[in-house]
Amino acid sequence: MFPKSCVVCATGVARQVWGRFASTATGSVPSCSRKLRPVSKMSGWQIHSYGALDEIQYSDSLKMPVLRSPNQVLVKVTASSVNPIDVAMIKGYGATVLNAMRCKDGIEFPLTLGRDFCGEIVQKGLGLSSRDLDIGDEVWGVVPLQNQGSHAEYVVVDRYCVSKKPENLSKIDASAVLYAGLTAWSALYLTGHLGNLMGAISPVGGGRGKKVLVLGATGGVGTLAVQMLVAEGVEVYATCSTDAVEMVQHLGVDYVLDYNDPAHVQQLASVGRFDIILDCAGKGTDYAGAVPWRFEQYITLNSPVLKNIDESGFATGMYQNAVSLVRNNVASVSGQNGLVKWGYFVPAPQGIAYLQKLVEKGKLLPIAEKVFPFEQMLEAYSRVDAKHLRGKIVIDY
Repeated sequence: MFPKSCVVCATGVARQVWGRFASTATGSVPSCSRKLRPVSKMSGWQIHSYGALDEIQYSDSLKMPVLRSPNQVLVKVTASSVNPIDVAMIKGYGATVLNAMRCKDGIEFPLTLGRDFCGEIVQKGLGLSSRDLDIGDEVWGVVPLQNQGSHAEYVVVDRYCVSKKPENLSKIDASAVLYAGLTAWSALYLTGHLGNLMGAISPVGGGRGKKVLVLGATGGVGTLAVQMLVAEGVEVYATCSTDAVEMVQHLGVDYVLDYNDPAHVQQLASVGRFDIILDCAGKGTDYAGAVPWRFEQYITLNSPVLKNIDESGFATGMYQNAVSLVRNNVASVSGQNGLVKWGYFVPAPQGIAYLQKLVEKGKLLPIAEKVFPFEQMLEAYSRVDAKHLRGKIVIDY
């Protein structure tokens, strides 16, 4: 069924692969180095309008974020990552919905991006006990899309978005897990019900013996998704480009197929019915009917929801979303396939706990394609914008 070179026995995650695909950014530091300033100020990167990547600007006189709830913490950021959603938001993606949520707390601009981070708690609300989280704790966390982000020296987040950093992860690795990992977790366990009800409401995971195909297994979400599936005993198939086959094999995937080889379409069709096809490659819902693959669920992370609302407003946009979802599902069911669904990032505490469990067991580790210094944030955004990533782009503060 598959050529011999495409079949690899799952033996766990091979740690040595990370060194091969990770490198550290070098070069001179720009003149935007942080200076002495009042304690109420911090340095960071913000946008003041939507547009091209050069809208993101450095400043060393940003206002420090403040706690607005007894269940919040102020974190001094030591590392973060750049995700494709950050680049998309610079260009205005999701502005209509996210600004409606954001502007309850203030004006639209300036906007600090950055969705995940590692750092140290420097202040906490009165609602948090020392046994829960304490000042000085090293933590990892995520920032909901509507909130000011982590591409600055300090960030404020709610308790449910943060937990103590796993001791077996460096700050670089820890900053590269949660946004992509929670996107993969929510698509598989909330949208896809891979672990049934308990997998959705608790960190137990699940899915042993099921069959899942991951399209685009080399990006931030894809590399973590396949590791999660391998750890759960799922029969995993994955597609990637020619030069990334070896990397995905080292992640423990049994069957890795080069999507540049036209034969991969029929090879996957011969496998039989997949419980889930997870689209991490941005193929979208129409792709579900473009290939002869059988599935119970096709879940794409390329949802049109925010884009349609941006372009057409709330009422018309939501109508277009409903029509699109119904049309794709009618076509799928009539072709004797299952449901077509959209997956999303969800900052759920049970998802964070699940990822922490896998990390502490040594079954999940992010791939950092490149690590940039804080002063080279714009270069990091440019690399993400160029696409075809091999893991995550990380910022070392």
